[in-house]
Amino acid sequence: MPEQMHRIALASRPTGAPTAENFRHEAQPMPEPGKDEVLVKVHYISLDPYMRGRMDDGKSYAAPIPVGGTMEGGGVGEVIASNASGFEPGDFVMGYMGWATHAVQPANALRKLDPAHGPITAALGVLGMPGFTGWHGLMEYGRPKKGETLVVAAATGPVGSMVGQLAKSMGLRAVGIAGGPEKCALAVDRFGFDACVDHRAHETASTLRKAIAAHCPDGVDIYFENVGGKVLEAVFPLLNTHARIPICGMISWYNTGGLGANAPSGGLTVPALWSAALVKFMSINGFIISNHWDRLPTFLAEVGPKVAKGDIAYLEDITVGLENAPDAFIGLLEGRNTGKQLVKIT
Repeated sequence: MPEQMHRIALASRPTGAPTAENFRHEAQPMPEPGKDEVLVKVHYISLDPYMRGRMDDGKSYAAPIPVGGTMEGGGVGEVIASNASGFEPGDFVMGYMGWATHAVQPANALRKLDPAHGPITAALGVLGMPGFTGWHGLMEYGRPKKGETLVVAAATGPVGSMVGQLAKSMGLRAVGIAGGPEKCALAVDRFGFDACVDHRAHETASTLRKAIAAHCPDGVDIYFENVGGKVLEAVFPLLNTHARIPICGMISWYNTGGLGANAPSGGLTVPALWSAALVKFMSINGFIISNHWDRLPTFLAEVGPKVAKGDIAYLEDITVGLENAPDAFIGLLEGRNTGKQLVKIT
């Protein structure tokens, strides 16, 4: 066993978009597991948009990462030492291990994986937090019905692609929004969307709205919110009576205080939003998936077989090397990734 581990720490809090200077790569002594704990050699870590909010120190649903602390995030890896019953060296597990080569975790914070059931990376994407988020948000708050129209942005990401594919399997029309013609083609050809609109081809919300409306002749019944900003402004006037909006994320505002009261509104004012929600009897539900882990077994039982059979497609974008995690994360926030963003440690 090596004497040292490596990690990526938060060097400073970003102002606006994160930069390389906000991160620090450093070595530390190898930790030792205590009672009911295990030591994990991390193979892959997950990079997700929510991590941008954890880099700030404003009030939010979760505590911020302290300056000098390890960047937070999910990971999968192999147990190499165990002081916990039920876990042996050689077991593969998933847990929130942070951006690091090794991590000590309490046994009750880990989920054991079986590599025979498929790639362990799936536990970080299609069968992990992102896929679970898409399933729960759509089924619980979207309440999809056959014949309806759904719109979801970031359509080729792990959340958006899950939402679109589930909607299609239930007989809905699924319209995606993505950045660039390549991603739009991917949404249609790989993930089965009926259509996909390139938001980068439209400088204003009004022209984007016209492009979306052309693919939604009967209006929009479900808008699965991943991005906020121009896309929200474009879609909102197209929503039908009794429309549902599951609010999953607002990535376009994460660098501008988007999780708090200072989020820019663009052309969509609060009075206009609230008035439309009233007269159209809309349901607008924000949710944080960490409050719903009790439903994970149901999700895995329902969606796992569909993934195994190929009925649910997924795509992974893998960067190699822990030292490259900061650049990959910055790229994720800029939309440079295609599919679920992972970092391969070993």
